[in-house]
Amino acid sequence: MDKLEEQTKFTKKELQVLYRGFKNECPCGVVNEENFKNIYSQFFPQGDSSMYAHFLFEAFDTNKNGSVSFEDFVFGLSIILRGTINDRLNWAFNLYDLNKDGCITKEEMLDIMKSIYDMMGKYTHPTMIDDAPREHVESFFQKMDQNRDGVVTIDEFIDSCKKDENIMQSMQLFDNVI
Repeated sequence: MDKLEEQTKFTKKELQVLYRGFKNECPCGVVNEENFKNIYSQFFPQGDSSMYAHFLFEAFDTNKNGSVSFEDFVFGLSIILRGTINDRLNWAFNLYDLNKDGCITKEEMLDIMKSIYDMMGKYTHPTMIDDAPREHVESFFQKMDQNRDGVVTIDEFIDSCKKDENIMQSMQLFDNVI
């Protein structure tokens, strides 16, 4: 715990609370993708969160061994909840860059958007139109693809996000969680 306290932005007490919760859900100390999806689906009972949970699992499984340890989980959570704006934006970019080639394509963003719409469920208000994910992707690229080359790089992503007041406000929503 001392090592984790040094390496993350959590106190020892916070780490103990997180550990109890993690061990409660994952008694063996690690979670595989199937269990991760099952746990995550409890937060979105009205939709299908399996694909988005897959993308999240990939982001948390930093050493790509097919499981997320408590350490993996806490490092990711520390960035999401307590990291600098740059740390959080880098983490988000890594989540969206599905093939990890250093840029986000329209196809990758469409996969992410579809997974979010699936997760939210078919019965959201107002009802989502079928083209909504594609429209979101087009809007995303209008805003982010600064040189219009069809891909969004990490620099374009961070620069565009920092200039967007709504994104910056939403990044601060997590500041006092836990």
